[in-house]
This record gives sequence, structure tokens and C-alpha cells, in this order.
Amino acid sequence: MATEKATNPQGFEKSLERLETVVGEMEGGDLSLEDMIKRFEEGQKLIGFCSKKLDEVERKIERLIKKDNGDVEAVPFGEDEEEDTSDDEGEPELF
Repeated sequence: MATEKATNPQGFEKSLERLETVVGEMEGGDLSLEDMIKRFEEGQKLIGFCSKKLDEVERKIERLIKKDNGDVEAVPFGEDEEEDTSDDEGEPELF
């Protein structure tokens, strides 16, 4: 069953593929109202699963930054990138 796949997915990639299929079916306009509701519910479950997996991966991706005193600190990915957005002249970088 399609709904079973959403509640017990085999992985992120498979869930994302199924979500794309569900969206395509819904956009196709050939579904009955009842089928549209079923696809919507399945899509919501798939979105929840994929979002959860992405959040888990984001938390796992950490870069180790060596401090001046030799200590090593784990910093969440992307956190330190926002700190230095200017070049040597103090003007913001465009690229």
C-alpha cells in the first residue's frame, strides 16, 4: 500500500522519489477527490519523514574548528560562515 510506504519508508531517497510521484499525480488532475485526499495525506507523511531526516543530518554535520589555544570545538555546520561576510576593505562580498 502507498500509505504504508509513507509510514514505514525505506529511506530518504525512496521517500523523496515517492513524494515527487505523489505531487505529479496530484498535479495531473486525473484523480478523484477521494484519491486526491489519500495522496495529500501520504504526501504530508512523506514530507514529515523527509524533514525529520534532513534535521537529523543537519545536526550530525558538524565541523571541527581548532581554536587559537589548541582546543577543538564542534560547531554546527554553517554557523561560522555568517560571521565573516566582508573582504579586507570592509566591503561586503558579492560572490
